[in-house]
Amino acid sequence: MKHLLSFLALSFWCITTIAQPTYPYNGVLPKDVTSVAFTHATIYEDYQTVMEDATLIIEKGKVVQVGKGLAIPANAVVYDLKGQYIYPSFIDLHSDYGMPKEDKPAERPSRATAATHNTKGALGWNPAIHAETKACLNFDVNEEEAKNLRALGFGTVLTHKHDGIARGTSALVCLGDNANFALLKPEAAAHYSFSKGNSPVGYPYSLMGSIALLRQTYYDAEWYKADGQKEERNLTLEAFNATQSLPQIFEANDKWNILRADKVGDEFGVQYIFKTGGNEYQRLAEIKATKGALIVPLNFPEAYDVSDPLLTKLVSLDEMKHWELAPYNCASLAKEKIPFAITASGLQDKAAFLKNLRKAVQAGLSEQDALKALTHTPAQLIRAEKEVGKLQAGYYANFIITSKNIFEEGAVIYENWVQGKRYTVEAPAVVSIKGKYNLQLPHVSYALNIKEDGKKFKADITVYAVNKKDASKQDTLSKTVNLTLTGNMVTLSMEPGDGYYNEILRLTGTVSEDGKEWKGIGERATAERFQWTAVKSTDADAKQEDSKNATKKDELPAEIIYPFVAYGNTSLPEPETVLIKNATIWTCDEQGIIENGQILISNGKIAAIGTNVDGSRATKIIDAQGKHVSPGIIDEHSHIALTGVNEGAQASSAEVQQASVINPEDINIYRQLSGGVTCAQLLHGSANPIGGQSALIKLKWGANADEMLVKDAPKFIKFALGENVKQSNWGVGSGRFPQTRMGVEQVYYDHFIRAREYGEAWKKYNAGGKKNTVPKPRKDLELECLYEILTGERFITCHSYVQSEINMLMHVADSMKFRLNTFTHILEGYKVADKMKAHGSGASTFSDWWAYKFEVKDAIPYNAAILYKQ
Repeated sequence: MKHLLSFLALSFWCITTIAQPTYPYNGVLPKDVTSVAFTHATIYEDYQTVMEDATLIIEKGKVVQVGKGLAIPANAVVYDLKGQYIYPSFIDLHSDYGMPKEDKPAERPSRATAATHNTKGALGWNPAIHAETKACLNFDVNEEEAKNLRALGFGTVLTHKHDGIARGTSALVCLGDNANFALLKPEAAAHYSFSKGNSPVGYPYSLMGSIALLRQTYYDAEWYKADGQKEERNLTLEAFNATQSLPQIFEANDKWNILRADKVGDEFGVQYIFKTGGNEYQRLAEIKATKGALIVPLNFPEAYDVSDPLLTKLVSLDEMKHWELAPYNCASLAKEKIPFAITASGLQDKAAFLKNLRKAVQAGLSEQDALKALTHTPAQLIRAEKEVGKLQAGYYANFIITSKNIFEEGAVIYENWVQGKRYTVEAPAVVSIKGKYNLQLPHVSYALNIKEDGKKFKADITVYAVNKKDASKQDTLSKTVNLTLTGNMVTLSMEPGDGYYNEILRLTGTVSEDGKEWKGIGERATAERFQWTAVKSTDADAKQEDSKNATKKDELPAEIIYPFVAYGNTSLPEPETVLIKNATIWTCDEQGIIENGQILISNGKIAAIGTNVDGSRATKIIDAQGKHVSPGIIDEHSHIALTGVNEGAQASSAEVQQASVINPEDINIYRQLSGGVTCAQLLHGSANPIGGQSALIKLKWGANADEMLVKDAPKFIKFALGENVKQSNWGVGSGRFPQTRMGVEQVYYDHFIRAREYGEAWKKYNAGGKKNTVPKPRKDLELECLYEILTGERFITCHSYVQSEINMLMHVADSMKFRLNTFTHILEGYKVADKMKAHGSGASTFSDWWAYKFEVKDAIPYNAAILYKQ
């Protein structure tokens, strides 16, 4: 009767907690308020405070008290949790829980898709930027999703629409069953990514386009909020500005994207919180230097199937190393004191979350740091550290009840209480049967060993059989036992094969309340029945198992390599003072060829060269007898080491930068170094008339992208002419202007005229001084780059097909008064060499497979020679 009254009181109390004051209630509203007390539990108040045999008291969905020896309120429902654990419920900062599921487009929009989209309302031009989106207006509880997340230990999530580059704001919600109570923070954070998502617009089509669009949005937003600068009403930019005071979360999903996003943040004074991809351990120094906190997934790769030797060759070294080292990621971050939260996002099978969490602990992550990353840190990052993440007076009563330490194998989450409401995850087993037993059958007894993992069991018996080689000896064999337990009813099946019982035996019986004595009826294959018993002898196996699980690894099992691909080095090379002697040196300078020469290299530069160089300070000497030394090859036109080459959705992509998408792990860097190439100009492709800004790099194997860039290098941009830019092979009606050579010419005139007007507008504004009455122009990354061409700060590298195109662009240059500096792929350049010389244009001597495609290969040697001579 006492239990019934307690249950009714708790039921009334739960009804009270979900009755909303602003909503009508159908019936007589209960007035009683009931406390709930959880006694004799091991309670984690927070990630660093644990109390044994402690009490937790909650009321009205909040924590009232937590501690030892507390007085239990008279009206409290009491739960005796002796031997069980209580933790604050986990918090996930990267979720789309409760968001409407939208149909994704069947295929990615073509880069020729229309440049703008007719969105409803006074919004921004590109739907990949939708800062006006508010998750709180789309949120609704989803009991199935909530149930699955609660089963993993989560009680609170930060949810938002995972779509687009500027994604709007997220909502902090509890995993309850009423949206009005679940919503804690309607606008908790602003979210970003480099993925355009479901946008129907072709632009951006590349990573560098996404970066450029985000940068332009920041500049547009700054211009828009300035007093008196509004030429239009743009609700997207207004929302973008309004959310800048919130925590800024960037979904990067890769170590290099973290660094790319951080550069954008640094440009605009924004410190992002980065949602990562789990490979941060590969570049810890650079990740730490960003000073950004991380949201880290536990998406460890499964072991690769290497049973087929042919297919095994398809598994790369970096994939194998990541499989080995990924579980150590969190421990590495904690060791470097990089703040991070843990998310279940990124797991295809969310049920693997707790398994991977324990794997991370086995890989060196301390239990304290793990709990901190699941409770305190996420609450702090989202500025909710006084509401969730702890079990202290006034906090929401969000907590889990577990069978034992949550980080140990076999720990089961029994209940997850969210805002004081009880949700059963898994009912406790009636009795624990883990341990060793003496199984007695007619004629023989066996040692029965049982390991327990929640409601799953692994059991075996030890049997003795005659040694086949020596009949006077016995073999000890372990035979698997299939075991199931339902309530106190147990069934076993086994095949001892020991001479007494050579067939399958089936046993059924009951287990005593304390689990120490079993008895029942067994049946042989002959249908003969017999009685059996099992008596528990020890829990030693269980303790041994726990001890094994507690063993941790303090160091990585393998070395990190730089870069993290084949042929990487275990450490980054340091500059040395090197003397090369006895070499034939091709200086390519006034000194010409030096026989038996010497070169002293210090701090990465040539310190001295000649036949009698002082090499006393050299730390390394290389005898190059019989060998030649020459300057490294410079590749003027290259597309290696880039994450995407073209941004071809618009006729001009002058705003994009190849430097923003350098991939330091491209194996082509290693290959080109082996061929003598030491520097390269990384060019945009030839998809549009005006491409992107070039990057000049040194091929430093193992360095990061910034370290590869040539400092203070001259500025270049890629232009293109001919078949590609007018989309001859893209199909009819591709949608993007231009589609003729005449249109290409007009693109150049239009953009350079606008760039000149842009530059003049800034001149007028800058000349105004402090009492400026001229409106501040909007900073336009595209026009700013083109204006640099007009002022001689940036040079053009242009791809062309025929002499008429070259003449056309020279006429444009003459009209707009700028100089063309470099042409590449000039297959008919020998026909216009005199005109180019008269214009003052330079030219390269490079040619490639385009020549063979258009069957003019015979002209190339003459073409190159003429241009070189000119």
